[in-house]
This record gives sequence, C-alpha cells and structure tokens, in this order.
Amino acid sequence: MILLIMITTRGLSKQFGELKAVDQLELDIESGEIFGFLGPNGAGKTTTVRMLTCLIEPTAGEAIVSGYQVGRDDQEIRRNVGLLTETPGHYDRLSAWQNLTIYARLYEVEQVDRQVDKYLHMLDLWERKDDPAGTFSKGMRQKLAIARALLHEPEVLFLDEPTAGLDPQAARLIRDFIAELKGEGRTIFLCTHNLDEADRLCDRVAVFKQSLRVLDTPANLRRQIYGRRVTIQLVKPLKDYGRLFSSIANLREIEVAENNLSYTTDEPEQVNPLVIRRLVEAGAAVQFVVEQEHSLEEVYLRLIDGEAGREIQS
Repeated sequence: MILLIMITTRGLSKQFGELKAVDQLELDIESGEIFGFLGPNGAGKTTTVRMLTCLIEPTAGEAIVSGYQVGRDDQEIRRNVGLLTETPGHYDRLSAWQNLTIYARLYEVEQVDRQVDKYLHMLDLWERKDDPAGTFSKGMRQKLAIARALLHEPEVLFLDEPTAGLDPQAARLIRDFIAELKGEGRTIFLCTHNLDEADRLCDRVAVFKQSLRVLDTPANLRRQIYGRRVTIQLVKPLKDYGRLFSSIANLREIEVAENNLSYTTDEPEQVNPLVIRRLVEAGAAVQFVVEQEHSLEEVYLRLIDGEAGREIQS
C-alpha cells in the first residue's frame, strides 16, 4: 500500500529577531490522518500553522502542503486548505448564511447556495441561518468557523484549538464532527491543549516546544516513556516471590504490596501467562490482572519537563 504524504516539512524554521519560534521542524503527515500538534503556550504551534498556510514566510527550510510548495505556490495552498484559527472572527451584523456566502464566493466555490446550505445543515446551524452571527454562543460561532473552513472542500484542514473555551456538550459535538471529517478522508492538523481530546482523535501526535521532542502514536509514546505496567491482585499476600520469577525474561521492577504484585514488561501478552502459572503452582489464588494505563497528559508533562529523552521516535 502506497501512502500519500499530504504535508512535508524539512528544516522548517522561523525566527523573529533573536527569538527562534520554530527550529528545524521535520514532518511527514499522511493523507487521511488526524495529526495532533501538542505543546505549551509560546511553543511555536500557531507559528507553524501560519507558515504551512502561507500567512507568514519561513526563515529557513521548506514545506510542501497538498502537493504545493510553501513560498512558491502560496496562492494554490491558500485555495486548497481550510483553516480554523484559535480566535476566528465573523461579520457579527451579518447572518450565518451571509457570512458563509461571502467566503464561498471568495473561494470561488461552484454552487455557492448549495455548499452554504450543506454545511449549515451539517453543523446544526440551519435553524439559525438568518440570525446575526453576533448573537451566537461561542460554540455556535466555532461551528460557523468550521463550516467556513470547509466550504471549498479542502483535502487538508488546519484546526487551532477547535474546542477551547467550549462547554462539554459543544466540545463533544466538535470532536464528533472532526472524527466524521477523518472518515471522509481529510487530513487534519490539530493543535490542542486538550490532551484527552488528542488521545481520542489523533492517529499520531507530536510534542513540540520550538523543536520536535517526539512523534508517534499515543499508545507507543506511553510504552516508550513508561513501559507496560501490570498489576495482579491475589486473595492472600505473596511470600518468597523472588524465586518464582527469576527465570522469566523481560520482567522488571517487581513490587509486592500486601495482596498486589506489580511489574513492568514490554511483552505482557507473553509474560503474563508465565507469571500466573508460577503463582498458581505456588498455591496463590489470582483475583484479577490489569494493565495500568498512563494518560497522554502524563506522557506530555514528562516530555515537556525534559525528564524523557529528546530522540524522535518514528
């Protein structure tokens, strides 16, 4: 299977005076992927998005977006990507329908009315289509901004904090809609501080702070940083456990606390049956076995605080 790369950067950098906002960014983002771009405020995430959407010029390096080169094909890139900024603006005195119509014409969309109506329905704004955008709640304004970014049916969509400041119900609607867009095959570059959101939506995430710290799937990042930790609860406390597991390979950091036995392993599917067999043979009664889950937030904080290595895993 040949993978189509929709976004590529090589040595992409941006400097503002003495401040290096983005330093030597290297990315390959596949077609149909939801790619999470994570980092603290001031890390350079929005600067990266602005370079990739041709709103500002890179200081160095190169980037290709949807087959077009940044700095050479800027007009084509602007025409072929969708962008939701962190604080999208609307014409507050105009209706939702009028707002979208203006942008559909700017994008030279064919069948303007049909496209506007389509996304008003899709984002559940049809009943309010004639109301001024200035009367909308933050969640409705965000949905209107997403509709605006999709009017010209872009293959690549950049979303900068799409659920920031929304109530839980509105945020869930936006997340569900993003998942639907992935189902349509769109490539989504998602900047977010909501790590649970990134964990649920993203195929891969990059942790970024001026330069790329790591890039991988959320599951692989957990394993790289923490390994896989297993806890077995027994009916009675375990005694003299050391000799039971001495010959089992890939078993480390064994801890016993009252009725609980915990250990780290890279291959729990192979190791767990061996451990349980040894326990049963020694007369122990097993109540349950569970693999501990670390959150993406824990992984992120380890990386940003510099406790984990800075090697990029791909």
